[in-house]
Amino acid sequence: MPRRARVVLLPLGVAAMLSAAPLLAGDVEPFLAGTSRNCSECDLTGRDLRERDFKRAKLDGAKLRDADLSGVRADLSSAKLRDANLNLVDAKWADLSGADLSDALLFEGDFASANLPRANLTGARLGRARLNQTNLEGATLARADLRGARLAGARLKGADMRAVKLDGQNLRGMDLAGIDFRMGDMVEADFTGADLRGANLAGADLFGARFNAADLRGANLEGANLSNAILTDARIEGANFEAAIMPDGKRAE
Repeated sequence: MPRRARVVLLPLGVAAMLSAAPLLAGDVEPFLAGTSRNCSECDLTGRDLRERDFKRAKLDGAKLRDADLSGVRADLSSAKLRDANLNLVDAKWADLSGADLSDALLFEGDFASANLPRANLTGARLGRARLNQTNLEGATLARADLRGARLAGARLKGADMRAVKLDGQNLRGMDLAGIDFRMGDMVEADFTGADLRGANLAGADLFGARFNAADLRGANLEGANLSNAILTDARIEGANFEAAIMPDGKRAE
């Protein structure tokens, strides 16, 4: 008479851990080998990832601190990098167009000349990041922290920068026409010679900001704080200053 197989019932939590363990252990290597697009929560710290194709990869919560993603063929377009740690990452020339980098850690990351059009950088922390010549057209940077970032030559046309943190930022001579800066923190930012035609600065904190020779024609500064701001030689035709606190500390009517 054949012996019956013994069925051992494990507690649900233990069973789940045992079944997941092999998958977790094997996530990184299949991902690097190109057989998997899923590397959520993976630790890729310090890895050389140059010129790899990670298009549409799922990297939510991954650790890519100090990783090398540089190279004109490093393709991370449409990749999911929400909450990922990319502090100190080298992503020069990388393609991150349409990538989800919301709430990601990007402190001191090097994105010089990288492509990030339509990328989602909502709430991303980009302190002291290098964004020189970076394409950020149509990107969402709402609530992003860009204090100390290098933005010289960055392309921001159509970017959403509501409630962005740009305190003390150097934005001299930049093309910022039509950008939505509503409720942004831009204390002592330098907009000297910048093109801000049609920009929305409603409710923004612009205390001590410098607008020397800036073009503010048609800009919306309703309710903005312009205390101690400098508007010398700025073009303000058609600008809306309703309820704004002007440089002399008085509220406009």
